[in-house]
Amino acid sequence: MAPQESQDRGHTNEPHSTRLATSSLYVPTNIISGNMVSVSQPATNCQTENCCFIQVRHGGMDYGLTRNCKLQKLLAILCALHTLTLGDVFNLEKVLTVSGILDRSVELTCGNIDASFAFVWTFIILGTDHAIPIAFKNKVFQEVSPLGIVTLAGSSLVIDKLQLRAEGRYTCMAFREGMYINPRTVYIDLTVLVPVERPNLQIDEQTPVEGSPVQLSCTVPFGTGPISFIWQRHLILDGTFTVHEGNESILALDPATRAHTGWYTCTVRNMVNEETSGRLYLDVIYGPDEPEISIKPYAISENGFAANELEEVTLNCSASSNPPCHYVWFYNNSQMSTGQMYIIPKISRSQTGLYTCLAQNNHLNTRTQSTIILTVYYLPEGSPTCTAKPHSKFKDVALWCSWAEGHPLAQLHWIQPNEDGKVIVSKSNATLIKSGAQLQNGSTFTCTISHPSLKRDLNCSTTVGGQPRITLLWNNNRIGDVKESSNIYVFKPDRTYNQRLFTCTALHPMMMKPVECLIQLEAPVLDAPNHETFILEGHNAQLICNLKLATPSSEITWYDNSNKEIITDSQKYGIYKENGLSVLTVREAEWNTDSGLYRCLASNAVGNTSLLLRLRVNKYPTPPNVTISKLLYSRHRTEVDLEWMTQGAGDLTGFKVQRQASIRSAPIPKRFVQAASWDTVANDIEPEIRGHKLGGLDPSIVYAFRILAVNHKTTGFPSEVKTPADPPNNVYPAAIGAGFAGMLVATVVSLLVFQYIVRNRENNPRFSAVSCKPKPEVERIEKV
Repeated sequence: MAPQESQDRGHTNEPHSTRLATSSLYVPTNIISGNMVSVSQPATNCQTENCCFIQVRHGGMDYGLTRNCKLQKLLAILCALHTLTLGDVFNLEKVLTVSGILDRSVELTCGNIDASFAFVWTFIILGTDHAIPIAFKNKVFQEVSPLGIVTLAGSSLVIDKLQLRAEGRYTCMAFREGMYINPRTVYIDLTVLVPVERPNLQIDEQTPVEGSPVQLSCTVPFGTGPISFIWQRHLILDGTFTVHEGNESILALDPATRAHTGWYTCTVRNMVNEETSGRLYLDVIYGPDEPEISIKPYAISENGFAANELEEVTLNCSASSNPPCHYVWFYNNSQMSTGQMYIIPKISRSQTGLYTCLAQNNHLNTRTQSTIILTVYYLPEGSPTCTAKPHSKFKDVALWCSWAEGHPLAQLHWIQPNEDGKVIVSKSNATLIKSGAQLQNGSTFTCTISHPSLKRDLNCSTTVGGQPRITLLWNNNRIGDVKESSNIYVFKPDRTYNQRLFTCTALHPMMMKPVECLIQLEAPVLDAPNHETFILEGHNAQLICNLKLATPSSEITWYDNSNKEIITDSQKYGIYKENGLSVLTVREAEWNTDSGLYRCLASNAVGNTSLLLRLRVNKYPTPPNVTISKLLYSRHRTEVDLEWMTQGAGDLTGFKVQRQASIRSAPIPKRFVQAASWDTVANDIEPEIRGHKLGGLDPSIVYAFRILAVNHKTTGFPSEVKTPADPPNNVYPAAIGAGFAGMLVATVVSLLVFQYIVRNRENNPRFSAVSCKPKPEVERIEKV
C-alpha cells in the first residue's frame, strides 16, 4: 500500500456500521449479518477523478482504505447499491487456514463457483485492519507485487515466489453479474513457512584434553519454528551414531573423553525441511595409557615370556594415545631401538633379560612404560645319551639317560611296554635300575626327552645286550684300567715281554661268570721263499718277504742294495702288502745299478728281525761286431747312404746308427777336425736290415758315422768311424765342361788374329807373304 494511501486511510469507531468510503458513503451494519450497510457517494467527484474511496469497518475492525482507479466499475456498482445484504459472509468461525512455503507457490481457492460469478480478492495483514485489494474478476492489481508473483487460475488466487509479506488473511467475495445481494465470501488465513537454511556448526575447542569441557553450537540463520536439532558423530570404521536429539542448539560434553572423538554434524529440522551442517572433527587429546607388550611367536614362562634360541622374535608395544605416541625400547635399562615394533632376527641365549617399552605423548609431554621378562630357551649341546651301565658289582643294569645343560633342563623319563601294555615310568635322575638276572637279552628301553624348544618329544633307545657294554680288565686289574668294550693297555717297548702271557677278563651283569682270554707277546718272525733271485737286464724283479708271526702285529720295511729305506711311491720300486706278505718289485732292473743285497725288516714292541735277499741282474750276450761297407754323400751332400755287415756269431735284436758332427774349417787333415759327441740318429733298426739312408745333413759340416749292434739291453762294440765320401762319377762332367770352354775360347782368338793380319798386311812386310787364298778347313783348324 502506498504511503499516501495509508495517510488517507482513517478509522471509525462505529460499532454497528461498515464504512465503505471516506466520504459519507456507508452501508448500514444491519445489512451484514443482520446489520445495515449504508453506501454514500464520496465527497469528491468520482466522475471527475475516476476514483472511489472505500473504507469498510466491521465489528470495530478496519478493513482498510482502498484507492484504485481500476476498481471503478466495482465501486460504481457498490455506489449504486444503497443497501447490500451480505448474509453470514463475516462469520469468522469458517476461516480456512492455508500454509505456504517461502519462495514457492501457493493456491487460494474461492470455492466452487462458475463463470457467471464475479469475484473480488482482498488481503489484510494479520494484526492490522488494513485491507488491500488484490484482484477483481480476471484483473490483478500491481500493488500486490510485494506478496510475490500473483496470478489468477479461474477464481483461485495463485502466488508464486511467495514472500513473507504475503502472510495474512485473504478474502474472496463472489457474486453474480447484476445481482449484488447475498454474495459468497471465503476467508483464508495464509501462513508463510520459511525453510531452515544450512546450519553453522562451531566447536569452542576442537583439540581438547581428555577431561576438559567442550561445547558444540549449531546456528540456524532462517527457518520457521519449532526447529529440532539432531547431533551425530561419524566414525570411519563404526559408521554414524546419533549423539543427541532435541530443541537445544548447544551440545555440551563435560567432561570430554576419548570416546567423543570423531566427526560431528548438526541437522536442523522444521515442518518444511531439514538441513545438515558441514562436518567438524573433535580430536580429544589423551594418553598414553600403560603400554601392552605382545610377543611373537607367543610363549610364556614362569616369569614372563619365552623364546627359543635362533628364532625371529617380534616385540610389539601398543599404548592408547592421541596423538599417537612415540615408542622407545630398552634392554636391561639400555636403549636399544625406537618404534612400535622391535625385531630380533636370531635371538640368542645372551639376550635373556628385561625388555621395557616407553610410550611418550609429545603433545602432552606425558609418558608411561611397561616391562617384561624374556627368557631364551636353548637345547643342550650335542645329542641325548641313552645307555645301560653295570650296577651293584655287575649284578644289576642301570639305564641311564642324559642330556646335560640347556635351559631349562630337559625332562627325561624311561618307558618300557610290558606284557600288559602298561608303561613303567621313572624320573629319578633319569636312571632306571633293573636286575641283570631278570633281563632278557635284546630287551629295548626308550627314554623320552621333553624340552620347550622341541616341537615334539625326542626318543632315545637302548637295547640290553648291546648295553651295558662288556667291562674289560687286564691281569685282574693289576695292570691298566678297567674299561668298557675295548681295553687297550699301552706299554713301552721292552724285549723282556717276549713270550710273556697276559689275561683279559670280561664282566657283564647278564653273565653268570666272567669270561677270560689269553694273549702271548712274541717278536716278529720273517721267512722268504727265495733268498736269491736271477733276472736278465731290463726285466722286473720281485723279492718276497713273509711275516710268519708277530704279537703285537708288525709292518715290513724294505731297504735297497745301498741300505736306504725304500719309499712306497717311488718310480723305481713298488711294494705290495697283504696278510703279512710283502712283495718288493724292482722295475726294469739294470745289471750295474740294481744288483746286490736287499733287506726286509719287521719290528714290534718286544723285538725286531730282518732278512737279506740277493738280486742278480745278468746282461744279455754281446751281439756280433759291425763294419761299415759303404758310406757315400748324395749329389748335394744333404743325404748319405750307409751300408754295413756283421762279423762273427751272436744274438741280434737290432742296430743303431750314431753320428758325430764338426764345423768345416780350412782344408786340413781330417785328424785335426774337432769331434763332437755321438748322437743316435737311427734306432730300432730291424736285425735283418743292412742298409740305411740318412737325410737332413748340412753341407758345411763334416760328419762321421758309426754303427752298433744291439741285443736287448746289451750294446755291442761300435764299428770303425768313417766320413762319407763323394760319389765316384762327379769328375767326368767337370772335364767335359772345361774342354768345351777351352775350344770355344781358342776359336774366338784365332778369328780375331786372322782378321788383324788381313787388315794390316800392306803396312807390315812380314804379312805380305801371307796368301789370301783360302786353305782347307782342316788345316786351318790345326794351325789354330
